[in-house]
Amino acid sequence: MESLRARDCSPNTERVYAGRLALYLSYCAAHGLDWAAPGFIALTRFLHWLVKEPLPPRGRRASTRPRYREKSTANHILTTVGEFLKFCVPFGWVEPATAAILSETKYLSFLPPGYSAGEDEQFRTVETKTIRYRVAVPGYEWLSDEQFGQLVALTVRARDRFLVYLLGATGMRIGEALGLHRQDMHLLPDSSVLGCQVPGAHVHVRRRMNTNGALAKARSPRWIPTDADVASLYSDYVYEREQVPEAAQSEMVFVNLFKDPLGQPMKYPNAKDLFNRLAAKADFAARPHMLRHTAATRWKRNGTPDDVTQNLMGHVSSSSMAPYVHATDTDKREAVERLTALRKDRS
Repeated sequence: MESLRARDCSPNTERVYAGRLALYLSYCAAHGLDWAAPGFIALTRFLHWLVKEPLPPRGRRASTRPRYREKSTANHILTTVGEFLKFCVPFGWVEPATAAILSETKYLSFLPPGYSAGEDEQFRTVETKTIRYRVAVPGYEWLSDEQFGQLVALTVRARDRFLVYLLGATGMRIGEALGLHRQDMHLLPDSSVLGCQVPGAHVHVRRRMNTNGALAKARSPRWIPTDADVASLYSDYVYEREQVPEAAQSEMVFVNLFKDPLGQPMKYPNAKDLFNRLAAKADFAARPHMLRHTAATRWKRNGTPDDVTQNLMGHVSSSSMAPYVHATDTDKREAVERLTALRKDRS
């Protein structure tokens, strides 16, 4: 965990890694395995155990139906274990041969869409997993304009309405939104009085260590233009926030207004609960990251250049743009109909 902090990884990454490694070490202790020298067969059994072992209940009440991990989740856990074993090699805790069990070198004869092999083809050689489940690529989920509008309309409170709309309008990551400070909100036509020369209304995204664990993934700061609705919804939220005296002292934009501890920075579980409730009302899947995909998809489909979209999203690599090109049902229908019409014209 100290190495993750030294690399300036987010608290969420630290939390996920800690849980996965605790699971692996507990499994080894329960099954009499040496965690530092598990062997290929033992790691394969661990992978199978991950999907066959029922998950503990979420609440105090026992669930009527057992829940199980997805195969993709099991793959992610084993990947973390592999990174942990590699980390232990320089310290002499794990033999190099043991750490090498979970990966092998592979040459990419055919490149995936959007993947760059580099000027000298240096990225054609990659490390691939030797122990994993084969799972279907889930793809990127996003909301149509109608679904996004419905989600915003279903919110009851001004804070929640502003959060949902802000994510969909700016493409921010949820951690970036929850990490916003009030000084980042430059929603006037001219912010020069604040010492900012960026023209028009916008929001600044900066990487900070916040008390709620929210952290901007991108290390480079950026600003994102906003529309009039963002300013209007923010104004509604500020009025709602002013009714809670405890919120006055916090510099964070999103704070607890309805449950204790009042005035404290809003955390990710609160945001996730909000989206779970909205999804249940709307009767379709809705998660914070889907709104990021939604914003990117709308920009791409409206002709925004890739480099501009990349900057708005805060992506370092241009290859990160490829997944955001979604074909709708209408797109596919029109493509088939155009081809049919072309064939008829030729005959």
